Amino acid sequence: MSLQTNDLRYRLGFIGGGKLAGSVMRGLVRAKFCLPGEILVSEPNEAARAALRAEVAVGFTAENAELAEQAEVILIGVKPGVVLGVIAEMGAALEGKLVISLAAGVGVAAMEGKGKARFMRAMTNTPAAVCQAATAVARGSRSTAEDLARAREIFAAIGTVTEVDEGQIDAVTALAGSGPAFVYTVIEALAEGGTKCGLPAEVSLGLATQTVRGAAQLALESKLSPEELRRMVITPGGTTAAGLARMEERQTADGLSAAVEAAAARAKELLPPA
Repeated sequence: MSLQTNDLRYRLGFIGGGKLAGSVMRGLVRAKFCLPGEILVSEPNEAARAALRAEVAVGFTAENAELAEQAEVILIGVKPGVVLGVIAEMGAALEGKLVISLAAGVGVAAMEGKGKARFMRAMTNTPAAVCQAATAVARGSRSTAEDLARAREIFAAIGTVTEVDEGQIDAVTALAGSGPAFVYTVIEALAEGGTKCGLPAEVSLGLATQTVRGAAQLALESKLSPEELRRMVITPGGTTAAGLARMEERQTADGLSAAVEAAAARAKELLPPA
């Protein structure tokens, strides 16, 4: 399905091509949602441009206004503190466009105060690069049912997508946006435990990574709760019970839950001044 209308050349325009936006681009190309040449990127950092060029041959521009004029759907992937300035800079070029912000902390109302586009917010994560993202989208006061369908189409190509109220985006930022880093920490810790028990480091890391991947896949496909799945592994008095008891002693679960809460609190602090 082509997003092109009238004389627009690009299906998607990305303002910012850093880690998160770059992951989304890589995933969209990998999923064959669009060709690399149908993506236009405005990114001033040469290292970020070089990284994208090495994997996906997207188009580049030095002017945000040019991108706004040539792309039908615009995704903003810059740091929260500069989002409103970028929107104001593009001015009339944004009028009538669907603009989806990937930034934490910057509300739709603040963006609507800076430009006449139809704004939405989306929080996704870096597994987008391998089409395994978890994304939530939130509508703005000007966005339409068609805009929501368009946003769903884009993000469904790179993983799962759900709609939330904008007030819930900070929680999504903490859980899905920051969550991969927490999971990588779990993988690293599991692998370290295996190494301490005598496994070669490379073998231990491979087993830990696949264990997390397999456990997540079973959770998705079985539809069983984590408690039910955990009971399938535990034998009273066995090895798993011993390990879980130590995790409870060390408050591992509480630590992970607290990490999400801390990330959500920080997301609220990122809101730039009006």
